[in-house]
Amino acid sequence: MPLVNTLPEDIETVHIMGIGGTAMGALAGMLVDAGHTVTGSDGGRVYPPMSHYLASLGIEPKEGFHAENLDHRPDLVVVGNVVRRDYDEARALLASDLPYASFPSMLGARFLEGTRNIVVAGTHGKTTTTSIAAWLLQAAGREPGFLIGGVVANFDRTARAGAGDFFVIEGDEYDTAFFDKGPKFLHYRPTTAILTSIEFDHADIYRDLAHCQESFRKLMGILPEDGCVVARWDHDTVAEVAREAGCELRRYGPGQDWDGRIDSVDTQAGTMTFTVLHEGSVFGTFTTILVGEHNLYNQVAAVAALDKEGLTAEELAEGFRSFAGIRRRQQVWAEVDEVTIIDDFAHHPTAVKLTLEALRLRFGDRRLWAIFEPRSNSSRRNIFQDAYAESFGAADLVVIAPPRNLDRIPEAERFDADAVVDRIRDGGKQAWVWGRGLDGSLPDAADGADLIAAQVTANVLPGDVVAVLSNGGFGGIHGQLEERIAARAAAHRGA
Repeated sequence: MPLVNTLPEDIETVHIMGIGGTAMGALAGMLVDAGHTVTGSDGGRVYPPMSHYLASLGIEPKEGFHAENLDHRPDLVVVGNVVRRDYDEARALLASDLPYASFPSMLGARFLEGTRNIVVAGTHGKTTTTSIAAWLLQAAGREPGFLIGGVVANFDRTARAGAGDFFVIEGDEYDTAFFDKGPKFLHYRPTTAILTSIEFDHADIYRDLAHCQESFRKLMGILPEDGCVVARWDHDTVAEVAREAGCELRRYGPGQDWDGRIDSVDTQAGTMTFTVLHEGSVFGTFTTILVGEHNLYNQVAAVAALDKEGLTAEELAEGFRSFAGIRRRQQVWAEVDEVTIIDDFAHHPTAVKLTLEALRLRFGDRRLWAIFEPRSNSSRRNIFQDAYAESFGAADLVVIAPPRNLDRIPEAERFDADAVVDRIRDGGKQAWVWGRGLDGSLPDAADGADLIAAQVTANVLPGDVVAVLSNGGFGGIHGQLEERIAARAAAHRGA
């Protein structure tokens, strides 16, 4: 069972365990581009957009981590961090002579050697900041490589090797694999690091905020002397970590060396015009489809980092104008019967709050639904329960799905959706727990999602905005909502 850290040239076939994750699917695309034959498996059905992306690569994932998934004896197995040592496929791998590696170590060794790597790290804003930085470099003709935890519409993919000197990568603090418990970003060979925020997250692997900060301190420790850290300096938790870096420091945020202001928001076009200030002077004014204060500063961070790499305000302005957005980040899934269905990855309470506030700014006084699936390891625990009760303030109506897969979480630590809904109602808002059977039972994910879709469809009005918030496929609820609302409209027209 050899563990490897390089990709020998004689390897042709690569099998990816956990291929349905955004980063793992991205690696699959890069390996296909490099000429490898790629197969993969995941714990269950892979939902759009990742299923569509994998299909475009000619990859049909195996459902379930079964030992027979390795019967074709690939030349290399890449193991995702969703895979536990006790899964049948992992047991079969460890009992075999097949070489294996983690995703981050393989990515670093195969694709990040010899490039200027911009690593975007932090609790929030990683995908957005990575996406816009990659596109700004591309629009300026730099042909960067990138790996992003979402599909950028301009690229219609999550990753590529690139032909230029730069690689932009989303740096995750989550652990690497069951055989490597360090954070992923330590494998990414950073030249520049953007540090957007540090909050307590990933309660399954970190004890507290200080423990989280330890990982980010390790990232600061591997930056080269001629590197740069772009840090959100009005956040004390970030400043405490970033000041330990032994390289150039660029501070951004309100009142910092790099600041920004929102000049206007066009609620019809869904765009925002903003100005970036450097040491109090105007660096440039830009128009973007990324709306809201948190997106303002994500974009300020990208500007500060890319100014370091020599891009001009004029080059950046063209990139902002042509940026087409990120799937699963305030993405319009569908417009049906005058109802706008939004898909967003938000799951941490801070991200939920910021996303809904941005949608409120973007869509004005339209009635806003928030449909939330507590799916992540942290959100299925009650550690953030009070914070969730406060995070839906910008929504008019709130639906919370009952949490699933709680068997590995002690009963006293489990998220209580009903308690959160009671708190929201106490604040004067309409809120429900939907997705259970009439007898209180919990159906499978797809049926539970369809129950929610049916209840939303019975209550949604033309002009409403329905925001679906989940870090997973949510049982395919987006398509179910679209189909049910369309069917309701067709029935009304035929009546």
